[in-house]
Amino acid sequence: MRIVYAGTPEFAVPALQALLTSGHEVVAVYCQPDRPAGRGRKLTFGAVKQVAVDAGIPVEQPLSLKAPEEQHKLRTYAPDVMIVAAYGLILPQVVLDIPRHGCLNIHGSLLPRWRGAAPIQRAIQSGDAETGVTIMQMAAGLDTGDMLYKVVCPLNPDAGGQSIHDTLATQGATALLHTLDLLAAGTLQPEVQDETLTTYAHKLTKVEAQIDWTQSAAAIDRTIRAFDAYPVAFTLYEGQPLRFFASRSLSEIEGNAPPGTVIAESKAGIDIATGDGTVRILSLQLPGGKRLNAAQFLNGRSLLGVQF
Repeated sequence: MRIVYAGTPEFAVPALQALLTSGHEVVAVYCQPDRPAGRGRKLTFGAVKQVAVDAGIPVEQPLSLKAPEEQHKLRTYAPDVMIVAAYGLILPQVVLDIPRHGCLNIHGSLLPRWRGAAPIQRAIQSGDAETGVTIMQMAAGLDTGDMLYKVVCPLNPDAGGQSIHDTLATQGATALLHTLDLLAAGTLQPEVQDETLTTYAHKLTKVEAQIDWTQSAAAIDRTIRAFDAYPVAFTLYEGQPLRFFASRSLSEIEGNAPPGTVIAESKAGIDIATGDGTVRILSLQLPGGKRLNAAQFLNGRSLLGVQF
């Protein structure tokens, strides 16, 4: 089939790479416009655009798909189907109707659980036992279309946002190719989403990344792991953000230290009292420093007795 692919960040790369080695023809790739990145604020290619450029595929980067001229351009590619993965732009109904088989979305959750912007992180933060990928027929609403195919991914107690992101990106690529096979064979069995089971995965913010030590150790641990790539959980230490990347929830409570107090430290980790239980910090970073494991961080310094 003739495919137009729409995606921008790393999550969308494996599916595009899979399509390029399949029997399908990727006739164009749509990405968000290049944006400044890094300290030099230079315009930088998104991950998907780089793959498309390397493969010699035409790249389109409209600010919006609402303009009639952009819709006309999409029609000239005569796509059988449009694949969307973390594209970042809203597709009007007129665009959804252009491809012969409509638009399919690779969504990082088991719909109808976690519609919206940050399904991977919210699943971890909420303590879900599993997540996954849903290939969905796109509709005008937010992640409201019929479900076409699902792949389940267990969420282990040490699962981090970045590792699950990478796993789902790879699973999404495999799921997409299988869905396209079913589409070509005419054997898809769309399933309508149960609206009573929906939850909304709000966009991540830096404000919510500041740890509230009165929460339980389990809740704090889940937030640290969920936010390990962005926005990264932190607490204030000597007026500066101390960032945490990996942790573990401990059920035992040592003494009656106020929440936020460092009650123990060793090569195994830095133990901090919470509103319920103890959270062990395994990886952390001072402002301007490198990300270190606990043993490296404690080499020549101590936090014992500090109250965040």
